[in-house]
Amino acid sequence: MITSYNLSKKYNGNLVLNIESLEIPKGQSFGLVGNNGAGKTTYFSLLLDLIQPTTGFIKSNDIQVNKSENWKPFTSAFIDESFLIGYLTAEEYFYFIGDLRNQNKADVDTLLSQFQDFFHDEILGQKKYLRDLSKGNQKKVGIVATLIGNPEVIVLDEPFANLDPTTQIRLKVIIRDLAQKQGVTVLISSHDLMHVTDVCERIVVLEKGEIVKDLETSEVTLKELEAHFAS
Repeated sequence: MITSYNLSKKYNGNLVLNIESLEIPKGQSFGLVGNNGAGKTTYFSLLLDLIQPTTGFIKSNDIQVNKSENWKPFTSAFIDESFLIGYLTAEEYFYFIGDLRNQNKADVDTLLSQFQDFFHDEILGQKKYLRDLSKGNQKKVGIVATLIGNPEVIVLDEPFANLDPTTQIRLKVIIRDLAQKQGVTVLISSHDLMHVTDVCERIVVLEKGEIVKDLETSEVTLKELEAHFAS
């Protein structure tokens, strides 16, 4: 589904990402972990054609993302609050995204009705602009917006940050359902080793832009990751 080949990115001569080869199959829940500056957000930015690679390329469903926009209809992402439109209410934003993805208002309402518990009566019907919501509630809006239009690939950068424990648990259920029941390829970066181990069937560790571990998640993965980062 997603293939990276000879992929690198330099800033001012400094190599911040260097991935010779990485393949992520369709329907996999894929976790990317690493310390600050490891290259996680850089990789996602390259995958979403937000920045250009120095060398190499990423293909999504055989489409080279920096050469064609044909990957966009089946891909959605929430990286940070810059993906939101601050002067819209949550409902206006959801309908805007729905329009981009050929979903009518009824389609969007049907989807939103499935996430009442996730929103916890703090998002819909509040008549608040997105810029006035808390960081956690902005993240809830951004995450649910990625689900509009039945995407095949969903990219989430630090999805558990700023969420309360109840919402984190609900988000785990959503992510597992996407990958295991709906066959969506879900890519997650996180600093929280426990959360990413709970929801991802495969975890790649980046250090200084390079892959140092590629693990199939098992009952010992969390301990292995903790030992790696403690050393």
